[in-house]
Amino acid sequence: MSSVDIIFPTGLSYSFFISNLGAKKDFFMNTRLLLIGNEAIARGLVENGCAMALSYPGTPASEILPAVAKWRNELNLCMHVRWALNEKIAFETAYAGSIAGLRTAVSMKQVGLNVASDPFMSAAYMGVKGGFIVISADDPGPHSSQTEQDSRMMAMFAKVPVLDPCNAEQARDFIALAYELSEAYEVPVMLRPTTRICHGGQDIELREIKAPLRSAVLKRDPARWAATPKFRYALHKSLNEKLSAIAAHAPTRPRLLNPGIKTSRAIVASGVAFAHAVEIAADSGIIENAAVWQVIQPFPLHTDFMENLLAEYTDILVIEESAPVIEMQLAAGHMVKGRMNGHIPQAGELLPEIIEDAMKRFCGLSSKPRPQVPATGGKRPCLCAGCSHRASFFAIKKTFPDAIYTSDIGCYTLGLNLGAIDTVLCMGASISQASGFYQAFKLGGTQKDIVATIGDSTFFHSGAAALMDAVVQDSRFILVVLDNSTTAMTGNQPTPASGLDACGNAVPELSIEDIVKGCKVEFCRVGDPYDLPGFIDLLKEAHSHTKDMGVAVVIARYPCLVDKKSNGALHERIDMYVSDLCNGCGYCIKQFECPAIEHDAPSGKAVINAEACSGCAICAHVCPQGAIKKVGE
Repeated sequence: MSSVDIIFPTGLSYSFFISNLGAKKDFFMNTRLLLIGNEAIARGLVENGCAMALSYPGTPASEILPAVAKWRNELNLCMHVRWALNEKIAFETAYAGSIAGLRTAVSMKQVGLNVASDPFMSAAYMGVKGGFIVISADDPGPHSSQTEQDSRMMAMFAKVPVLDPCNAEQARDFIALAYELSEAYEVPVMLRPTTRICHGGQDIELREIKAPLRSAVLKRDPARWAATPKFRYALHKSLNEKLSAIAAHAPTRPRLLNPGIKTSRAIVASGVAFAHAVEIAADSGIIENAAVWQVIQPFPLHTDFMENLLAEYTDILVIEESAPVIEMQLAAGHMVKGRMNGHIPQAGELLPEIIEDAMKRFCGLSSKPRPQVPATGGKRPCLCAGCSHRASFFAIKKTFPDAIYTSDIGCYTLGLNLGAIDTVLCMGASISQASGFYQAFKLGGTQKDIVATIGDSTFFHSGAAALMDAVVQDSRFILVVLDNSTTAMTGNQPTPASGLDACGNAVPELSIEDIVKGCKVEFCRVGDPYDLPGFIDLLKEAHSHTKDMGVAVVIARYPCLVDKKSNGALHERIDMYVSDLCNGCGYCIKQFECPAIEHDAPSGKAVINAEACSGCAICAHVCPQGAIKKVGE
C-alpha cells in the first residue's frame, strides 16, 4: 500500500500531510468548509444520495439531522428528513425505505440504540435493498449520557458490520463506504462516531451532491420481509455467510500508517484513539519503534489481518474506546495488550495523555513528568435562570416534602440539585417507576406520596405507553409533565406538539392533554409554574384526586427561555433585589439554586446578579424572610 492511500487524522501539520499526499496536493485548492463531525456526516449523506434520514435528538448525535435538513432545503433535494417520536420508530421508518430500494439512514446516540435494538437485531437477519446506515454516536467518558456503552458491542451482538472513523473527514468519507458495503452485501451498516468526532471541527473538501434518483419499489418476498421463525434460521445462516465475506472486503481492510517498518511490535487502534495515536507516534519517535495500524472496520475484523498480525508481531497493543471489541476478536492471550488485561484503562475516555503513557510503556520509552493542574471545585451545572422547571420542582418539594420523586432524562434532570429527584433510570422510566413504587408500598399496606416528573419530548418518546400501563394497573401518583415546548437538552429541536418538522414545514400538532385523556386519566390540568402559589394549589388538588381516583396529571407549561422560537419569557420582566431583611440563611441559594442569586462574601448575604436575572420574580416566593422583593416595593 502506498502512503497516498493512507487516511490521516486531523491535527497533523500541513507539511506532514503534503509529504504523504504527493500527487494529491491540489486537494487543498478545492472548495472546503469548516464542519463539525456531525455536519460532516450529514454532508456525506446528501453527497451520496440518501433519500430518507430520520432521528431522535440525543447528544452527541443531535446536529446530524438539522444539518441534513439545512442542505436539503438549500439545495431543494427530494428527501424525507424528519424527527421521529423515538429511536425505534426512526429506525423502522428508515428501514422501510431501504427495503423499498432507497438509500436511507437513521441517527441516534448510543443509549438510543437500546430503544431501537429490537428492529436493529431483526433487520440484520432480513437485510436491505437500498443502502441503510445506522449512525450510533458513542459517548466515552461519559460526557452527557447514562452510560459509556460501546455501540460496536451491539453491532457484534446483532451481527452488523461497523465502521469506526477517526475524524470528521473520515466520518464523511465512510458514508460512501458504508452505502457501498450495505448494498454489496445487502446488510445494514453501522457508522460509529464518538463525542470527540461528532463535536470536533475540521475543514473538509465539499463534493458533488448526488440527488436521490431511485424510485421506491417493493418486491414482495414474505419469506424475507415477513419471515417466520422457520425462515429466520435460513436468514441467520445467510447473514453468517455475508459476515465471512465482509471480513475479506478489501476497501475496509485495516490500514498501516508506516509501511516498510521492521519491528516485532504493533499498535492497533481505531476511532479517535487512532487519531491521538498518530500524533503521539509522530512526536515521540514511536513511529520508528512500532507498526501503527488503523482498524476502520472493528467488526467483523478482517480474517487475513488477524492471521498476519499474530504471525508477524510478537507484541501487540490494542487501543480502542470503550469496549475490547478488536481485542476479543484477536483472542491471543498475553501477546495482545489492551483493556482486558489492564494495559489500557477499562473505563473512561481515552485522553491523549492516557494513550501516550500506554504507548510509551509498550515501546519501553519513558514518559516525561506532566505539570499537575490544581484541582478546583468549579460550579456544578444548574437550570438556567428563570427556568420554569425550577419553579415546578420547588413547588413539588414544598407541597410534598416527604414524597418519592421519580424523574427522567432531560435538562430537568438537574432537579437533582434541588433535592426533588430520587430516581433517574432511562427515558420514560419516571412513570413506570412511580407505578412500581406505588404497587410496592401497597403490598405492605402503606401509602406513600409519589410525584413523577417527565419532559414533554420525553413524554412523547416513551411516556405515553408507561402512562397507559400505570392506569391499567390502577396505580396512584401525581405525574407532572414539564412542558417547555421544545427538546431543550439537545438543542431545542421541535416536539410533536410544535407543529413544525425538522425542515421547518408545518405539520399537525399533537396535544399532550388529548393523549393523557385518551389514556383514561380523569384528572388532567394545565398550570403555569410562574404562578407559584396557584401551581402549588393545583398540585394539592391533584393529590386529593390520587387518593381514590388513580393517576393525576399536571402539565407545567411555560416555554424554554433559551429557545429562540419562544421569543423568551411570555411574562413581563420584573427587576428584583434583596432587601435588608436577608439574614444570610442561604435558603434561596441551597434550595432554589438560581444562578442569578449569589452569595455576597463580605456581607454574608444574598444578592441578585441583574445581568443573569431573567426577571421571572419566582424568587419572591422563596425567601422564608420575605427579603427578596420587586424593585419599587
